[in-house]
Amino acid sequence: KLITVHYDDKPIYNITIEKDYSKLASVIKEQVEAEHKVCVVSDSSVASHYLDAVMDIASECVSKVTSFVFPAGEESKNLNVVEDLYEHLIKEKFDRKDILLALGGGVVGDLTGFAASTYLRGIKVIQLPTTLLAMVDSSVGGKTGVDFRGYKNMVGAFHQPRLVYMNLSVLGSLSERLFNSGFGEIIKHAYIKDSEYLDYIKNNTVNIMSRQPGCLEEII
Repeated sequence: KLITVHYDDKPIYNITIEKDYSKLASVIKEQVEAEHKVCVVSDSSVASHYLDAVMDIASECVSKVTSFVFPAGEESKNLNVVEDLYEHLIKEKFDRKDILLALGGGVVGDLTGFAASTYLRGIKVIQLPTTLLAMVDSSVGGKTGVDFRGYKNMVGAFHQPRLVYMNLSVLGSLSERLFNSGFGEIIKHAYIKDSEYLDYIKNNTVNIMSRQPGCLEEII
């Protein structure tokens, strides 16, 4: 499924919703030339599940693929980790034609997006959200940032992704707590904005909680 995000009635980028990563190579090739580089940014939790697969796919598309993995958790969402990412990109000679892939939940997406917005005054980023909350909230809209000395999200920028690729199969590995946090955000959206959407959720709660792919695609 393809959804185009608009701003001021102008198309900005696409959201691709798929059951796996089978179409990821084609969308990467649309955004970066074969002679350029990709850096997959992830955290230690997500990387253990999906990093190798995404790097293998990216290696089909470009001349060089690197990875940057930081410890999972909100405590890593800070400028020190961003500086480490900058250093990695500098050492790997990333330029403005190269691209970052943010593979993870909200922390990964926010941190990678912020680094992309500021490295060489802005380079491209593709969001690959791996949590339900990131799919329905943080990966969309270009809102990036990090925490600063205990103050949450105080440093950031709006930097729109070149695209968002949502692989529904990754939701099967989420803990119940992480799945429910995303589902809670979905319910909030429904109560605020859309009574028909809320009715769909009420009528399909069992299928949603059992992570039936068709229902997940619909609510996302």
